[in-house]
Amino acid sequence: MSFIGGLSPYWFRVQTELFPWLENTFGELSEKQKALVSVLELARIEEFVPSSLGGPGRTPKERGAIARSFVAKAFFNMPTTRDLLERLHNDEKLRRICGWERVTDIPSESTFSRAFAEFSTTQLPVRVHLGTIDKSSSDGVVGHLSRDSTEIEAREKPKRKEKTEEKKSENKEEGAKKGEVREPTRLENQRDMTLEEMVEDLPKACDVGVKRNSKGHTEHWIGYKLHIDAVDGQIPVSCILTSASLHDSQVALPLAEMSRERVINLYDLMDSAYDSPIIREHSQSLGHVPIIDINPRRNRDLKEELKLETRRLKTINFQMPEDRRYNERSTVERVNGRLKDEFGGRSVRVRGHAKVFAHLMFGIIALTADQLLRLII
Repeated sequence: MSFIGGLSPYWFRVQTELFPWLENTFGELSEKQKALVSVLELARIEEFVPSSLGGPGRTPKERGAIARSFVAKAFFNMPTTRDLLERLHNDEKLRRICGWERVTDIPSESTFSRAFAEFSTTQLPVRVHLGTIDKSSSDGVVGHLSRDSTEIEAREKPKRKEKTEEKKSENKEEGAKKGEVREPTRLENQRDMTLEEMVEDLPKACDVGVKRNSKGHTEHWIGYKLHIDAVDGQIPVSCILTSASLHDSQVALPLAEMSRERVINLYDLMDSAYDSPIIREHSQSLGHVPIIDINPRRNRDLKEELKLETRRLKTINFQMPEDRRYNERSTVERVNGRLKDEFGGRSVRVRGHAKVFAHLMFGIIALTADQLLRLII
């Protein structure tokens, strides 16, 4: 794993210098508190907070402490900012780890809310996550990159979809007779777009999402969809938040371009939602080997042939290399599970795309740093 080489010197310094100094200052730390200190030291979020010296607003030190507190909130899976403030008032060690010496130094809840809004607008957690990936990677080469999305439930009204002219025209055959040219799909347009243009073109409003669960039942949710690229070791390297109704395949190319700037991977692992010639060709153009499950609705005959071939190979106890590598796709599913169960992914209390994305990315920061540290412990 390429990340171990970049983290080893850091971990040696934390173990031999930082922990002894903190315990001499604060007293003995629990294992959870040590883990939080390690996460904060690796992320160094306070270094990304812009200075307000010479202008209005809170001092840089206090804003940095607020940013560290939001990482701690995600790390301890606290559902609300009010819970965070209560913990800061009652837990002296946590308060001092975040950056406040006295209880009276802790800002009000409204100050925390204004700071969070600022962090959302400036995409602070996104920049911190990118910095964590950059500083931790020694050579940037990984084996597998897994891509998938997960539903994010939000507490806001879904945006009402407007009827387009295409939907108003019910007679499709009549339109074809008139010689109407088919509009190119978003995926087709993305082939000629830059990364910034692709991300800007994606719908980001809260709406209704639909999926089919593992038992074959259809489920609906109101909110968003978080798309993640994760590499070996369950490390999320790229994230994009879109409307819940957006199909996964339309985020494949922007995610691939984003991840290409951060790591070098050999294999792209995706499920049948990404079964498209455009996605396969783009993966190959980056020098990767795409391993994508066949979508039976698009190619039912090929799916049946693969099933028969798989059964034949199982009779002789042989597994194809692609199948063994495809099993690594569970990496991104475990990342989705940890984000929701341990780092605040299920407790979205803010509204609007920017704030929801910031909330999730604070969790991604904590998850990424925690998972990176697990690789060397």
